[in-house]
Amino acid sequence: MLKIGCHLSISEGLFNAANVAFGIGANTFQFFTRNPRGLKSAKFEKEDIEKFLEFSKLNNFSKLIAHAPYTMNLCSAKSDIRRFSLEILKDDLKKMSQIPGNFYNLHPGNHSGQGVEIGIEFIAESLSIAVSEDSNTTVLIETMAGKGSEIGSNFGEISAITKKTGIKTLGVCFDTCHVYDSGYDIVNKLDPVLDEFDKKVGIKHLKAIHLNDSKNPCGSKKDRHEKIGKGRIKIKCFEEILNNPVLRNLPFILETPNELEGYAEEILILKSLRTPQMRVFGE
Repeated sequence: MLKIGCHLSISEGLFNAANVAFGIGANTFQFFTRNPRGLKSAKFEKEDIEKFLEFSKLNNFSKLIAHAPYTMNLCSAKSDIRRFSLEILKDDLKKMSQIPGNFYNLHPGNHSGQGVEIGIEFIAESLSIAVSEDSNTTVLIETMAGKGSEIGSNFGEISAITKKTGIKTLGVCFDTCHVYDSGYDIVNKLDPVLDEFDKKVGIKHLKAIHLNDSKNPCGSKKDRHEKIGKGRIKIKCFEEILNNPVLRNLPFILETPNELEGYAEEILILKSLRTPQMRVFGE
């Protein structure tokens, strides 16, 4: 079964978002834990959680992905912002413990001129404080495009973060637009890119895919998402990704510039790209 969904609002609750997802042909979704550019946190109400969990089980939903706000910067040059970001991380993980077994995705951060090594040290320090090995939520580090002073635009930096924390449960979310914009040519060299990821990070750490086309060429470091098949990555590459034996059973989340109708259309297109003869045991 293809695990596919998109980013949705949970302003009316998780149960409502799950119904919206189901209505557009999705069996998972991503949501912000709080205002993406502010402080206000989404509320998890007990009754809503219970209804969501029941609905999710009945409809065979895949794991959800909670997304950290953009205001979080674990490696800021300002100590007060780092402390603030750590508190957001701890609070969000406490909230996510109410819906166990799901993912929490975060951008590594911007080192703001301090340098990559110092930035990685700060990120690893915060993760080591906030993330416990026995947590019921898996924290994912997202691959980045490399604009400005972003950390995480190459697999070596992602690897350095995971190794410095020593947290074996840390995972990675592979964003197709970000990876392509950062310089990894997934259009012409998908398998070599995945081989490099395996050597640098370890394929076992790859837990989810952000499925986005890109407005810009490979290596542009721009981070501009485009609708599936309308950008530089093209439909053929998405077909290869969806059917790749390493990737095909991961949850795929659309973050394309769409409304619900557009997401529904993209989900239909992506489902049509799955190759029946490549189905594996258990699907």
